[in-house]
Amino acid sequence: MSTDPTELRTLARPYSFELLVKKSRFLAQGAPVESPEHAMAVLAELSDHAATHNCFAYRTGDAYRFSDDGEPGGTAGRPILAAIEGRDLDRVLVVVTRWYGGIKLGAGGLARAYGGSASECLRTAPVRVVRERVRVLLAARFDDLGAIYGVLERRDLDKLGEDYRAEGVVLRVELDRRDLESLQRALADATRGRVIPELEAAD
Repeated sequence: MSTDPTELRTLARPYSFELLVKKSRFLAQGAPVESPEHAMAVLAELSDHAATHNCFAYRTGDAYRFSDDGEPGGTAGRPILAAIEGRDLDRVLVVVTRWYGGIKLGAGGLARAYGGSASECLRTAPVRVVRERVRVLLAARFDDLGAIYGVLERRDLDKLGEDYRAEGVVLRVELDRRDLESLQRALADATRGRVIPELEAAD
């Protein structure tokens, strides 16, 4: 499991896995999502309204939701969520669609089928690591710009803009949070401590 708070693991792309249990068909579909609203939109796309049940769970950061969609309470949505958490994944939706085959599975059988199909889907799906990025403001005098540009050009970051003012320039850049401390040291060395990166306030 990831122990780095500046990164998360999510699915690289949508992925599916199918399971047959006593003539019932279970189709688990996992997909990367960006927010609860996005998860619900993807759920609508992946659900088959001709099927018996479309059970799901998602997690995006601290937000999560699950649904048994008519199955006995606790037999579908919660096992699917447990599969997501068991794989240490974030920003993920899993929908498990069931077509009833005529044989009842019981609460334990349902939980194993829903949780098992979701878990196998996520176990075999391609995963990517997303690293947290931050936006930083650099307030500089004009005579420090050459040194600043030299530091920035040697780093993996995105230049977002420059705002020219009478006293100098404010540059906006975006970079991996893990690289922020190194950037701060390099700029302090290059400008004798005159330029100190500041995190841009969230909207």
